[in-house]
Amino acid sequence: MYERPIVFDEICLTGATATVAEVMGFSAPAESAASIKPIVKKAENVFSGRKADRALLYNPDAVALWLYQKYTDLFTDAAVVSDIAIPLQSVMPSVTPVCFASMYSGILPEKHGIQSYTKPVLQCELLFDCALAAGKKVAIVSTAEDSISMIFLEREMDYFIYDDHYKVNEKALELMKEDKHDIIVVYNGNYDSTMHGHGPEAPESIEALKENVATYKRFAEAVKEDWKDHDVIYGFMPDHGCHETRSGRGSHGHEVEEDMNIIHFYGFSAKESK
Repeated sequence: MYERPIVFDEICLTGATATVAEVMGFSAPAESAASIKPIVKKAENVFSGRKADRALLYNPDAVALWLYQKYTDLFTDAAVVSDIAIPLQSVMPSVTPVCFASMYSGILPEKHGIQSYTKPVLQCELLFDCALAAGKKVAIVSTAEDSISMIFLEREMDYFIYDDHYKVNEKALELMKEDKHDIIVVYNGNYDSTMHGHGPEAPESIEALKENVATYKRFAEAVKEDWKDHDVIYGFMPDHGCHETRSGRGSHGHEVEEDMNIIHFYGFSAKESK
């Protein structure tokens, strides 16, 4: 019997670090993977060669490429408010701290050191270190004890940590309105939590996925309103995918297409002419 070969997306999520750095005009970590050229080129076109001076990086957990392929209509608003979508390959093991460490360091797990579901503070050079060195002000907005709230600590940046994702999202919108940060990173783990408990396609999980897309749309709208005097890159940037287990619940961490193939959306908002 013919078995279809496993196919992973060609570009790795490690390219996200150099992509954001290049679009914003500062150096990426020395060992980071190369930037993702279609995203950089699109930004150059939208900004007429200028560099972005603001970034809103939204990280919904566990949103797989197969979810987009199967439930494409649910992602309509994400597509409409974005300028480009690109399939990416995650890293192994495909668990949250490992993947976000690679996304924001630009290097593979064997180099940054997190190779299991553990949450030590990263000692390698990160996108955030390079941004701070370039004079950027950075904020992380996340839920308590989640990976993004822990592995990126001990930097001279602002951390806003809350007990639920609703407060996280409201704080992110508040920070955008205050317009004091150059880079805002926002984490939502609601889909991940729900799919682990009920399954990736359970009604509760689909509602969580819809909420993630709606949240991204809210952020894109806030970019147009609160950051209209800036050139902005914003993104919908999940860490890994997920699969259904024999028990009917969701999981991830395996080297399979469902866990490894993800999709990122990016939008670019050029500042209004005076």
